[in-house]
Amino acid sequence: MDNLSKQDSDCVRDNSPVAEKVRIFPHHAGVYLMKDNSGRVIYIGKAKDLRNRVSSYFHKAALEDPRTAPLIPEIHDIDFIETESEVDALLLEARLIKDIQPKYNRDLKDSKTFPYLQIRTREPFPRVEITRTPKEHGVRLFGPFTNSTGLRGAVLALQKIFKFRTCTLDLRTNDERWRWFRPCLLYSIHQCSAPCNFRITAEEYRKNINRLIRFLEGHKKSLLNDLQFDMREAAKERHYELAAELRDQIQHLETLDQRGKIDTNLQPEAFTIDPRRGVLGLKKIFKLEQIPRTIEGIDIAHLGGTDMVASLVRFIDGLPFKAGYRRYKIKTVQGIDDFASLSEVVMRRFSHEETEYPHPDILLIDGGKGQLNSVLAALSRTPFQPGLVLSLAKRDEEIFVQNQEEPLRLSRHSFALRLLQYVRDEAHRFAQHYHHLLRKNRFAK
Repeated sequence: MDNLSKQDSDCVRDNSPVAEKVRIFPHHAGVYLMKDNSGRVIYIGKAKDLRNRVSSYFHKAALEDPRTAPLIPEIHDIDFIETESEVDALLLEARLIKDIQPKYNRDLKDSKTFPYLQIRTREPFPRVEITRTPKEHGVRLFGPFTNSTGLRGAVLALQKIFKFRTCTLDLRTNDERWRWFRPCLLYSIHQCSAPCNFRITAEEYRKNINRLIRFLEGHKKSLLNDLQFDMREAAKERHYELAAELRDQIQHLETLDQRGKIDTNLQPEAFTIDPRRGVLGLKKIFKLEQIPRTIEGIDIAHLGGTDMVASLVRFIDGLPFKAGYRRYKIKTVQGIDDFASLSEVVMRRFSHEETEYPHPDILLIDGGKGQLNSVLAALSRTPFQPGLVLSLAKRDEEIFVQNQEEPLRLSRHSFALRLLQYVRDEAHRFAQHYHHLLRKNRFAK
């Protein structure tokens, strides 16, 4: 049912011809342009439903609202541009405001308090970010935008298509440490191409960024044509994986009206791991004399007491060093006894000097205070004098520290906590993998 029915007696009388025109507006996403009596555009807005949104201006409440009251009497005509999705409407609104600079969008056109979409084009793997303080050099800027929530939704919808990164990691193509980095959740749900682990080349990643820029500039049709041509060429050259990726991009762009609802694109909680900030945070929190360069994590895995195994993972400068990973089959413990199993692993790891890999600056145990005390007792029987031994409990993410009675609780946004979680989770993953491998081999016999 139209918002402009006869019962709306509160409709602003002076605008009744315009209000009548709005009756034929589509129930679809788009941009509307309000004009004064000389035909000049005085305000530009976006809507997911043009008819419903624009008709709201012709109610008594709009005339009494201080945000819209000055605008209403000046409206003598309204035009609209229908778009394929809310994302298209959001981007078109920003482009039109920047080009036309309407009277009632004046505060928006120059103010840096409004959000911008910023692409750091000079980075080897350009990141995409939302900012209210845009940089002047080395970036491509789009905006300003009228609504930060809508912009975040649009970015998430586009990230599913172009798989760009939004993290703050300092990625460099010649830094081999990143080959051992574990991508975050966004890679697992196909929302990022994981340049942090070199799952994509810098050249291919930049192609996606260039496609994103073309879309943001409003060249959607020509972009689709080029993608279709590239897909056919890839298939002709038998590069079937690339052809499939291009096919998916085309399909997602063509159905953006279905996936581009900017109020329903919710970001999953994916913790960004920043190795440098993580180790610096650990140094500060635990008052260490030097930055902890090496962290080792230990975890136990079993199923009903069978196939007891353990893992040891090694991180260097906040990044996993997989060549230093170790796995252990528990030999001396019968039944389920995590404490005794941890003691065995610690004795096997630290009872002799290991020349290939030096002892860690931080030893992290998966567990609580009991696991920590068990490990400390085992370490007392070895030549190893630990710099810092911690245990991290999953339930409340409490950190138990040697020689401290009460656990430490860090903000869930702490880079130091995220790094410890990363080490703990990687140790758990590696232990579980070994455990499943043993069980598979046993049942295969």
